[in-house]
Amino acid sequence: MDEKTLVRRASGGDKEAFAALYMRYRDDLYRYAYFRLGNEEDARDAVSACIVEAYESIFGLRNASAFKAWIFRILYRCCCRLMTEQNQSRNNRADAEELHNVPAGNEHISPEVKEAFGVLNTCDRDIVLLSVIGGYSSFEIADMTGLKPSTVRSRLKRALAKMRQFLE
Repeated sequence: MDEKTLVRRASGGDKEAFAALYMRYRDDLYRYAYFRLGNEEDARDAVSACIVEAYESIFGLRNASAFKAWIFRILYRCCCRLMTEQNQSRNNRADAEELHNVPAGNEHISPEVKEAFGVLNTCDRDIVLLSVIGGYSSFEIADMTGLKPSTVRSRLKRALAKMRQFLE
């Protein structure tokens, strides 16, 4: 079944349609939350909060084709809330060290890339994650983060260059 149909059915209260939507994006949601928050437990908490919030508010989604950006925007806010609640004040180096413990399924990410990822500030990290892991365009990322698409593109370019320079 196509995504628009699933969204329409889920908006009407169809739990199975919502579950099918969740299954399509669960790995991407988890990966984003994991890299954003740095550990499995927080990532699971953020994704769980995101799914509950999405389920409770899907009836308000007006554009069925915007589901992917909509649910990632919810996850982005859930991650921000969780970080605020925990008052996380880690420095980038500590984040990079923690990212060496990526859970099963992410073995293809080298420790060097994880460490390079850790040199980015939080906003740039979000943009890289949404672009590389989520596969979102600058317009979609701008919609999620509240930045302009041109700002997203320039920050992404600078962040990737910074990572590249770190790896050299």
